[in-house]
Amino acid sequence: MPSFDIVSKTDLQKLDNAINVAKKEITTRYDFHDSKTEIDFDKKALNIHIITENDLRMKAVQDILIVRSVKQGIDTSCFDFGKDQYAAGSLIKKDIKIKQGIGKETARKIVKLIKDSGLKVQPSIMDDQVRVTGKKIDDLQKIIIMLKTQNLELPLQYENFRN
Repeated sequence: MPSFDIVSKTDLQKLDNAINVAKKEITTRYDFHDSKTEIDFDKKALNIHIITENDLRMKAVQDILIVRSVKQGIDTSCFDFGKDQYAAGSLIKKDIKIKQGIGKETARKIVKLIKDSGLKVQPSIMDDQVRVTGKKIDDLQKIIIMLKTQNLELPLQYENFRN
């Protein structure tokens, strides 16, 4: 019986490359001359830590990070931009969380969308992914097309397409 998995993964190596290019760009840009701007990537906690002096530089760092991520082929909906926090003195700190996996609420929403489509397929939630099985490959392909048109605020990939 044909099946495929719906997952949400971010390539951490590409993200690391994008952050390194963003760091290099910040050190060479004139508007960041003599600034105390830092970007750190915590791969275990899946967080990007940004520290800078003011809101204008924070916005510029975020824009640089988004542009560099897009050039690396990373979907920017994987970023969860939190609120600015004030660090020591006049510095502003921001933690950007990287979304990995499909949460329970989003998985339920995906399952509901698939069931409401009327196609003869069976979705099931498995940890942080959704497996869809059906008798016809065409129905599975229609599900993929339908999910690509939905705005789920999460980058989705479709893996393990089996006959």
